[in-house]
Amino acid sequence: MTEMGWNAVSKTGAVAAGGARSVAAGIDILERGGNAADSAAATILALQITDHGACCIGGEVPVLIYDSRSKQVKSISGMGRAPRSQDAIDWYMKNGIPGDRDIKMAPVPSVVDLCTTLLQQYGTISFEEAVAATIVLLDEGDAPWHPNLAKTLRRMVESEQQTGGSREEKIQAASDRFYGRGGAVGDVADEIEAFWIERGGFLRREDLAAHESLIEETVSVNYRGYQVHKCGTWTQGPYLCQALRLLEGFDLPGMGQFSADYFHVLVEALKLAMADRDTYYGDPNFVDVPMQALLSDAYTDVRRTLIDMMEASLEARPGDPLATKALLEGEAAFRPVIGGTTTCVVADRWGNMVSATPSANVAPGHEAGAAGVTYGNRLRSLNTTPGHPNCIAARKRPRITLTPTLVLKNDRPIVAISVAGGDHQDQAALNLLVDHIDFGMMPAEAVIAPRFATSSHQDSFDPNPNRQETFGEPGSMLISDAVDVAAREDLARRGHQVDAVSKAIAVPVMLHVDPESGLISAAGDPATQRHAAGLPD
Repeated sequence: MTEMGWNAVSKTGAVAAGGARSVAAGIDILERGGNAADSAAATILALQITDHGACCIGGEVPVLIYDSRSKQVKSISGMGRAPRSQDAIDWYMKNGIPGDRDIKMAPVPSVVDLCTTLLQQYGTISFEEAVAATIVLLDEGDAPWHPNLAKTLRRMVESEQQTGGSREEKIQAASDRFYGRGGAVGDVADEIEAFWIERGGFLRREDLAAHESLIEETVSVNYRGYQVHKCGTWTQGPYLCQALRLLEGFDLPGMGQFSADYFHVLVEALKLAMADRDTYYGDPNFVDVPMQALLSDAYTDVRRTLIDMMEASLEARPGDPLATKALLEGEAAFRPVIGGTTTCVVADRWGNMVSATPSANVAPGHEAGAAGVTYGNRLRSLNTTPGHPNCIAARKRPRITLTPTLVLKNDRPIVAISVAGGDHQDQAALNLLVDHIDFGMMPAEAVIAPRFATSSHQDSFDPNPNRQETFGEPGSMLISDAVDVAAREDLARRGHQVDAVSKAIAVPVMLHVDPESGLISAAGDPATQRHAAGLPD
C-alpha cells in the first residue's frame, strides 16, 4: 500500500491534495497505469465527497495541464456561467446577487464536464474507472444527498457502458446524461432543474445543456528563467504574473529571506497587481482586458516606481496600462472570510502535470434534490456595477479567485501549485514561488515556511455595486509569528498593520519535478490537513 502523509517523493508519480482518500483515489489510478489527467480527474471527483463544503459536484474547478505529447500548457475552464435568461440578469441588476444559501447565487455545475473533458482530451481511462472511488465514498457515507449522487453517477456510468464507439464518445455519453444534451436520457438534468425551480433559482435545463469546458491559452510570464502559467482573466491568476514582473526589479536574495525588506516589497507588489485585477479583470469572452499592456515592460517599469521601500501603501492604486501611466487618471485612490476551496496537484512518469483548484463554498445544511447535486455561491464573484468588466451578464463566467499555477523551466514542467484561501490564494502562491525560485526551497520546506497575506484589496466575494465599499483593510499584513520579531516591528514602523498569527495563512499544496533525476517531490501544509503520496519506485 502506498504510504500517505503530508509529503512524498517518487520517480513514477505523485499526488498532493486535500482529503487522504481523494489522494488515494488519484494514486490508485497512477498505479493502474493511468496518467496525470486520469489521476487528477479521479482525485477531483473524490474531493467532492472528502472535502465537501470546500467543494461540491455543483461547484467549479479551474485546471492547468502540461501535456507531454504536445509539450504545451493549457487552461481548462471548469467554471459554470450565469443564467442565459435576460430576465434573470435584470433581476440581479435590480436586487443584487444574493447569498445565505439562496440558490440564485449558484452558477451552472461545471465539475462533471471538467472531469469528462480532462479524460477525453488528455486521459486514457473511462469515466467508470475515474469515478469508482467516489461511488465507494458515497456508498459508505451517511449524508442525505450521498445515495442520490451515487445514483446519478451510476446512471452516467450506465450511459457510458451502453454507448458504442470510441472511449471519447462513451465518456461524452456519460457527460450528456448529466447535462441533458442532445438525445441523451434526460432524467438527471430534469431532476437538477426541478430542484432549481423548487428552490426559486433561475437556472434551467437549457443552461445545463449549453455548458462546456473551454480549453484556452494561458497567461504567462518569464520570471528569472522560469515560465509561470496562469488561467486567464476569468480568474484572478494573471495578477500573480503582474506581481512577478514588478519583483524582477528587486534583489530578493540580497534582501534576505523573511527580512522586513523582503516582506515589504512582496506585499507592495501584490497591492499594485490586485488594484489592476479589481479594475480590469473579467471574462475575456465579454470584455477586452488589456493583458498585453498590463504585462508590458514599459507599464511594469512605471508601476514599479510606486513601490516606496520605507512606507506601506494604504491606498488602492490602479494604473493605466493603455497610456503607460503609473496611476489611472480620474480613478481616485481610496482607503476604504476566506471561503471554502480545496487543492490538487499531480505528476506522472511520462512528464504530464496537472494543477487544479476545486471549490464551491458550500454552506452547512445545503440540500441537493433528487440528483444529489449540492451547489455553491460563485455568482457572488460577479457584481452589479454597470460597465464594470466583472458585471453580471447572461452566460458570463465570474472572475473567480480559484487560480492553479504551473511553472516550466527550459520548456519542461517543474512546479505545480494549488492553494485554497479566496483572495489569499495567489498571495500564498507568490510566497511559494519566491521560496523556490529565489531561495531554492523544495515543496516540503516551502509549504511550511512563514507566509503573509493582505486584505488591502477589494473582496472578490462581495457583489456590492459600490466597489469601494468592498475594500478590505488598508495596509493590513497577516504574517506568521515565526517571522523574527525585529522584522515585524520594522514592518509596523513602515505603516503595515501587522497581525502575527500562529495559524496557517491559506492552504497550499506544491509539487516539484527535478529535471535531471526526474524525482517528483510533493507536499501539502500539514497544519491545514493536506495529504500527499507517491508511487513506489
